[in-house]
Amino acid sequence: MSIVDTRTPDPKRLIPGATGDWEIIIGLEVHAQVLSESKLFSGAATTFGAAPNANVSLVDAAMPGMLPVINEECVRQAIRSGLGLKAGINLRSVFDRKNYFYPDLPQGYQISQYKQPIVGEGEVVISVGPDREGRFEDIPVGIERLHLEQDAGKSLHDQHATMSYVDLNRSGVALMEIVSKPDMRSADEAKAYVTKLRSILRYLGTCDGNMDEGSLRADVNVSVRKPGGAFGTRCEIKNVNSIRFIGQAIDYEARRQIGILEDGGKIDQETRLFDPNKGETRSMRSKEEAHDYRYFPDPDLLPLEFDQAYVDDLARDLPELPDPKRDRLVSSLGLSVYDASILVSEKSIADYFEQVAAGRDGKTAANWVINDLLGLLNKNGKTIEESPVSPSQLGEVIDLIKEGVISGKIAKDLFEIVWTEGGAPRQIVEARGMKQVTDTGAIEKAVDEIIAANPDKVEQARAKPTMAGWFVGQVMKATGGKANPQAVNDLVKAKLGLE
Repeated sequence: MSIVDTRTPDPKRLIPGATGDWEIIIGLEVHAQVLSESKLFSGAATTFGAAPNANVSLVDAAMPGMLPVINEECVRQAIRSGLGLKAGINLRSVFDRKNYFYPDLPQGYQISQYKQPIVGEGEVVISVGPDREGRFEDIPVGIERLHLEQDAGKSLHDQHATMSYVDLNRSGVALMEIVSKPDMRSADEAKAYVTKLRSILRYLGTCDGNMDEGSLRADVNVSVRKPGGAFGTRCEIKNVNSIRFIGQAIDYEARRQIGILEDGGKIDQETRLFDPNKGETRSMRSKEEAHDYRYFPDPDLLPLEFDQAYVDDLARDLPELPDPKRDRLVSSLGLSVYDASILVSEKSIADYFEQVAAGRDGKTAANWVINDLLGLLNKNGKTIEESPVSPSQLGEVIDLIKEGVISGKIAKDLFEIVWTEGGAPRQIVEARGMKQVTDTGAIEKAVDEIIAANPDKVEQARAKPTMAGWFVGQVMKATGGKANPQAVNDLVKAKLGLE
């Protein structure tokens, strides 16, 4: 981890303590599982949810004489990830043996990369906010490196009263370890960083980012110091598999360290675990240093080499990433930066929106996707992929409003019907008589009846023109919400002599 301090203390992010303010220093090591059909050094499958030890080759089980063979797809995915992180790609990298014992690590070492990783320094720009004025702050977070390594298996401690079982399905699965610089200064920044990193990887198609399946998890390095002082002793919180838990772990750990230091104690450099049930971290073991792992180049693997043309070919095929897409939506469709940021936060949401917005007013499409669709999805605990309303159905609702066939109020009811029952919006409007009333004669009749029945309100409206809205509401109620709102508004003003 780099120890270069790239940020000056920000008063907004300092934590008050008994002896003054403290500053949190955060760096993250994110382990992202490479999207690949087979493992890093074997042909075994990587499918999630398979029966224990179903996806295990002789290489994964470390049988004598078995030799690793690099999976080129994993190399391609690592390079594409590096390009997406605006990082330097190293044309020559080396695989090393990282020696340590885990019961679920059959080889007794992990094949990783140490001094010569496949990807060098890069950057992720996160957006934190809003503050009290509704503003967002863009903060660059440096990437120290991205390297390839193999995952370990999984120990199962809840299958037997006196024994633990080992599942080697994950053993040998390709991971990208993405190491940030210690540039984050709050739990919110760390959460925003992991959210943004996961979004970039999903856009690239290099990691599915499913934290509940272990496809993305983070080791969180936390230390505290007096503002502007030297870096403090850091503790590493291992394998946190939820963005919410990352935030909770950082807040707890920072206050734990501050309490120790203010009591005159010192921080032990150690590895800790986060207990989400108790909302606290607990000691796991003393923190190892690099020399403890006795790294040395893996003698079974040649250095990994490719030329710049190989990298350039991959760069040409990269998809549009979240930040450029956000900027395009702002410039071409006139969306606010806030709305565009929501729409590009996940590739699936962005794809859905762009289908709805095709050939239609972008701001209208954004309002419907963000406020109506995403609002209802969140309320029902559904993802955009599970939406009962397709982009074409939502687009048809918007078209019916623009054509004057239905009003905005009717559109809300129509959207609810499509959500719960399905069907083509235009056919639903026809079958259920949901077209708005545009016949001025019928609307005028309703306006005259409301005015005649409420002479006291008429006088009030003439004295206070904003009262005209009451008449508009009554007419809409009398027509079952089907009257054209603009026609009603114009007729009410004319009849009350307010024009």
